[in-house]
Amino acid sequence: MSASSVVSSETSPAAAAEQAAEKPRFDPRTRALIEGPIAATLMRLAVPNIIVMLAQTSVGLVETYFVGKLGTSALAGVALAFPVVMLMQMMSAGAMGGGMSSAIARALGGGRRSDANALALHAVVIALLFGITFMVALLLGGPSLYAAMGGSGASLAAAVTYSNVIFTGAILVWLFNSLANVIRGTGNMLFPALVTVSGVVVLIPLSPCLIFGLGPFPQLGVAGGAVAVLLYYAVGSLVLAAYLRSGRSVVGLTLRGIKLRWALFADILRVGAVAALITVQTNLTIAIATGLVGAFGPAAIAGYGTGSRLEYLLIPLVFGLGGPLVAMVGTNIGAHRPERALRVAWIGAAIAAGMCEIIGFCAAIEPRAWLSLFGSEPDMLDAGTRYLHTVGPVYGLFGLGMALYFASQGAGRLLWPFLANLARLLIAAGGGYIALRLTGNLTDVFVALAIALATFGLINAAAVAAGVWFDKPAKSAAPELPVSAPAASGSSAAGAIVK
Repeated sequence: MSASSVVSSETSPAAAAEQAAEKPRFDPRTRALIEGPIAATLMRLAVPNIIVMLAQTSVGLVETYFVGKLGTSALAGVALAFPVVMLMQMMSAGAMGGGMSSAIARALGGGRRSDANALALHAVVIALLFGITFMVALLLGGPSLYAAMGGSGASLAAAVTYSNVIFTGAILVWLFNSLANVIRGTGNMLFPALVTVSGVVVLIPLSPCLIFGLGPFPQLGVAGGAVAVLLYYAVGSLVLAAYLRSGRSVVGLTLRGIKLRWALFADILRVGAVAALITVQTNLTIAIATGLVGAFGPAAIAGYGTGSRLEYLLIPLVFGLGGPLVAMVGTNIGAHRPERALRVAWIGAAIAAGMCEIIGFCAAIEPRAWLSLFGSEPDMLDAGTRYLHTVGPVYGLFGLGMALYFASQGAGRLLWPFLANLARLLIAAGGGYIALRLTGNLTDVFVALAIALATFGLINAAAVAAGVWFDKPAKSAAPELPVSAPAASGSSAAGAIVK
């Protein structure tokens, strides 16, 4: 008797139909996240993300270069607004955007395709609400904020002008980054990368045209750079939305038949909101560190800022891995494959730590090769050299911690990354202050910053190793089911492993 005869004789047609309905049908892209070779899949997905980050970084550098041609006041004004703009970018692209990618990845991994489609619309609603919040807050409070940051006269006027334009279009920034992260949550890193890079190719020449009024374009001065950026986000948002509505994406964006549900908002916000707090902590840490170093004078600030700028260049590398880590970990968590999710996290963390440590080690050995690109003033070079000698060797732990932070986003468990970043803030602020008061030595302040970075990485690693993603150790949290095995349905099932 054939196997099919045995099955048909022991299983009624109704039962067989019910079992077939329970089995999740995975898109080939989702299946690759669950079954593909981990390291190769991570790197294949990371390359487009790294290109995106490098492209976006180049936009900021090019805009700064052209604004600098308008004079010191214009450059200072954009510099005053830049931290707030970066806060919005980090929140929309990395924090809340990570929550969106995580929720969609876990829904797809659990075979909940309808929930994944609904989450796309919920992500758009969240983007609109946060965009409006940033717009109102900065249009009303921006002038006072920039004045408190030291802006005055022409520099304050430039900051307010630039800020008002950018934050009038805050919804466009949030919408673009949210739609891109919806697509990344399906494991598709390439399409958002193509949209971003194509936009950058247009934006780089458009920015000076609007700043200086070249050709048929009006001369908008410092506002021109902001207008160019908003045009980029507006067109990019339309392209991303069209792709999600085209039927070519794993998830679709539609209003038809979808009701807004608090459970789906919560699925995004329980990751995204905590990640947003982590983003605020990170920016606060940088601000406090800058204030501590400022006690040693402008040259020390310049040296620290130039040295720590290398740390910012590590972010494209780690973020490049971060998007795939969110998607792969979230999909495997949703598919009840905790052991594979952990392997993905550790392999990604090892790659990130290795890349960052190589850069940090080279910078510590030959710091002036980097610092001399930005200046030759002896005191600046001395401060920057001290920073890279002290902090560069722990860049590997920074990369380790950041990669595990993204992996924890995918798992929907951000308590320990939050605590790790809080520890970094407290050590950097408290340790730096103590060093300043007790020794008055700049190197000792940098030692506190190095310890803070190392602590961040080690706490994240220890927490993941201890099994905090699961109620039980990974091996007993859930069996690693074959892809065709039945998956629990409903929103509660998606969070069963990650509660």
